[in-house]
Amino acid sequence: MANADRGGRPAEALGATATTAATAAEAGGPRARLRAARLALWLLAAVLAVRQVAVVLTTPSGERLTALETWVGPEGVLHVSGSLYDSTRFTGTPFGGLVLKPLTRPAEQALGWGWTFGTLLLVVALGLIAARALPQPVGRRTAILAGPVAISLLMLSLPVRNTLWLGQTSIIPVLLVLLGCFVTRGRRVSGALIGVAAALQPTLLLFAPLLWFTDRRRTAAATGVTFAAATALAWAAMPHDSHTYWVHHLAGTGLGGPADDLANQSLHGALLRLGLRGPLETGLFLLLGAAVATLALRRAVRYAHDGQLLLAVAVTGCAVVAVSPTAWQHQLLWVLFTVAGRVGVRARDRLVWPVAVVLVMTLPARMLLPNAALLHPLRDNVVLLAALAAATALPFLFRGSPSFRTPLPTPYAPPVPARFAFVPLLPFLRRVLTRPNLLLELLLIRVTYAAYAQVRLAVTGGSNSAGRDRAEEHGQQILDLERLLHLDIEHAVNHAVVKVEWLREFFDFYYTSFHFAVPLTVLGLLYWRRPVDYRWARASLGFATLLALVGFWLYPLAPPRLMPDHGIIDTVHGVQDFSQPDYGTLTHLTNQYAAMPSLHFGWSLWCGLVIAIIAPRVWMKALGLLHPLFTAAAIVATGNHWVLDAAGGAVVVGAGFGLTYLFQGPRARTTTAAAAEVGSEPPVPAKDRSPS
Repeated sequence: MANADRGGRPAEALGATATTAATAAEAGGPRARLRAARLALWLLAAVLAVRQVAVVLTTPSGERLTALETWVGPEGVLHVSGSLYDSTRFTGTPFGGLVLKPLTRPAEQALGWGWTFGTLLLVVALGLIAARALPQPVGRRTAILAGPVAISLLMLSLPVRNTLWLGQTSIIPVLLVLLGCFVTRGRRVSGALIGVAAALQPTLLLFAPLLWFTDRRRTAAATGVTFAAATALAWAAMPHDSHTYWVHHLAGTGLGGPADDLANQSLHGALLRLGLRGPLETGLFLLLGAAVATLALRRAVRYAHDGQLLLAVAVTGCAVVAVSPTAWQHQLLWVLFTVAGRVGVRARDRLVWPVAVVLVMTLPARMLLPNAALLHPLRDNVVLLAALAAATALPFLFRGSPSFRTPLPTPYAPPVPARFAFVPLLPFLRRVLTRPNLLLELLLIRVTYAAYAQVRLAVTGGSNSAGRDRAEEHGQQILDLERLLHLDIEHAVNHAVVKVEWLREFFDFYYTSFHFAVPLTVLGLLYWRRPVDYRWARASLGFATLLALVGFWLYPLAPPRLMPDHGIIDTVHGVQDFSQPDYGTLTHLTNQYAAMPSLHFGWSLWCGLVIAIIAPRVWMKALGLLHPLFTAAAIVATGNHWVLDAAGGAVVVGAGFGLTYLFQGPRARTTTAAAAEVGSEPPVPAKDRSPS
């Protein structure tokens, strides 16, 4: 794939690596920091690898490496005398069965450690090849740190975790393609490797047109010949199985689990999940698949000619995911490699695509999008949508673009002098004048809240009833302390409100409706009108929530409504049956014993303080401060919190503002006027520019 870049210098062939020689030697200080960062990243990669191996090997034998067991176990399909596909458990090509059958005995003997560590080595090789194939130009820092970063991302990705857990071989075809594209020198050898990969996963034949249209026609021909020879060899050795796979099942379509399963992230699986069936679905799948493959190949050829060879391979791989009849989760690694592409002309937008890809490839879809019926088509096909976007739509920058190496810089507010010399502790967290990327913020908020909900539930062992005794004991401690301080007003307030129907309905509505609506509204208004204050306020809210999670963990507390024999009426959730062990399990999404500190009050206090600090009118400030007062009344009147829970919420909010001040310094005061002046993205001194 020889070509020339925009500067007239011949670009390297597809088989060559994209790493350049290191730049001139840097000063001792920066070099030492770079070595320390590299060591830390390699240690992180090693820790992640050890953790993955430990998770697999400490799992009971009947629950791990289940895919490998279906091939080589005592009842595995490779032991059967009839067809490989009689049990429908084997979904590979006949060539894959032909290759694995002689390896049955060695694989059985090394079913645990050998297979797991062998897969681990393949992952490391995959990461190193991808890191060395990054497109030109590559700086010294990127070249040194890319290897451990790539391996760490692979270890965290769901495809690799599933591969290690299930004992799959899906990494092998991906590795063979990368070896053929970036490591081997001989064109016939490169084609042979990619041809073997296609014999294991037929849709990888899509790489043959990429090779052909990038002037590597011998390699493309070798790919086709190798694929045909391997398939013919399997057909001669296993004619019945080959007929079953290629003719009866149309290249494996319908083998394995149900094609409409959420794990099948291909166009075929998405159409089936949308309710399409029969000839209509088949025709639409073929039409859409042809369109995606054609558009993706055109884009991949352009990026290859531009010298972005890894991106070209990743775009083609994303098309492979889309057009495969079945693209199970452990086969989706191609999407992760698209982080090599650069999207966005502004520095503030440059991280949006990499962060989105990493989140999609490392987190379950339910953490990325809320569980709303309207969003189910997006949530159920999130990896496919990422693959389609990378293959057909995302405007990856070409190397000749002025923004490829130097995106438009981010303007910063002038620093505000701090009262103490050591503030801020993290001076690099400077005040950005422009608002952050909206998609990145939405992803951050959604993932943060999903993690918060999971941790909130996990602190009592994953169920609301697991910490019941301890939580009730802590509830009695809080009640005793309130009696000592003469603050035990929960019973009196609760019963007084219950007697007034409209007041009860008002507090129930306030408790259930304003907890999320008001903070999200405040964040939205700050994002749009006061971007500098948005970052400051968001950081303080994040710190407060993190501290609250620590409180939930250390001190699980039963709220008044879940304290037996105290006579508190649960006005929101209804009467609880205290005779049942799981009486507190009102929902699977929250921990009912996460009462101290009260984030209902804490978040409302955060809203009130932010409005009081930022609002330009006195009546606005007063209205903002009314919200925490109403919330305090609501949480006590409905029986959901003790008075001291509100005090705990106030403590974590104050600590959140304090940590924000300590790390970032005082809040920037030149906000609205300064932000209004940066619509044209004014230049920033070189020393203040973000790295590209």
